[in-house]
Amino acid sequence: MKLSDLNNEQLKAVKATKGPVLVFAGAGSGKTRVLTYKVWYLIKNKIYLPKEILALTFTNKAASEMRERINKSIKCDGVTVGTFHSIGARILRKYIKNLDKRYSSGFTIYDGSDQKLILKEIIEELDLNNYKEFNPNLLRAKIDSFKNASMSVKDVQSKANGFENEKIAEIYDLYLEKLIQNNAVDFNDLILLPIQLFKKNKSSLKSYQNLWKYILVDEFQDTNSPQFELISFLASGHKNITVVGDDDQSIYGWRGAEISNILDFEKTFSSCRVFTLEKNYRSTQEILNAA
Repeated sequence: MKLSDLNNEQLKAVKATKGPVLVFAGAGSGKTRVLTYKVWYLIKNKIYLPKEILALTFTNKAASEMRERINKSIKCDGVTVGTFHSIGARILRKYIKNLDKRYSSGFTIYDGSDQKLILKEIIEELDLNNYKEFNPNLLRAKIDSFKNASMSVKDVQSKANGFENEKIAEIYDLYLEKLIQNNAVDFNDLILLPIQLFKKNKSSLKSYQNLWKYILVDEFQDTNSPQFELISFLASGHKNITVVGDDDQSIYGWRGAEISNILDFEKTFSSCRVFTLEKNYRSTQEILNAA
């Protein structure tokens, strides 16, 4: 890696190492390159130690590719590169007892099949087998949507009107209780429970703010409300954070992604510096002319 590989706007984004940074990056403009070079730059110039850097991606594949690219140029052992959910799991393995003493650090992470088994139990307990509205697949989708929108049981209960919605709120409540009884969390809890932990236990939050002194986030346009809240907690002390995304590529609204997260980033992190990557390196000239 060398800085001469970067265009002028990429270089400015990489060198902005203090305070919040927002990078708008169009398709093929090198947004992941900016994050990768920035981690390299922070380590090479001894601005932060590898263990003080957290890089968040949306897939394990993207995380491993980023780590490999950095390692080719500089030793980055200690840099935490992972998905939101893997980082959430790491936090909970260490501190979940501070959130709820009924949990142990050896909790199980339930997948979709496990969730549906619990919901089948609840349907039978509430004698709802004869109602097609209460099937495990639909209920699992409902609960996922509640969690993606950061809705508590009380939030759902307050909006419930009519038999069906009231029962769904009751099922949601029982579902959460059964998870605790089984020392289990679901996929969404890997984001939600660390947020609850940080609200309840300030020392746990402080330990991670002191550990990760620089935070980088890829594909920021695809973050949902809980993911943005988790990032905001972690960066709220030092505000050393760089997020990269493309507001024209937000395609995950169906799973709770909030385009407002990237559009309103400057409101959450005032004094934010904004860089725009507009040069496309992926497409042929013919495609670019048409665009």
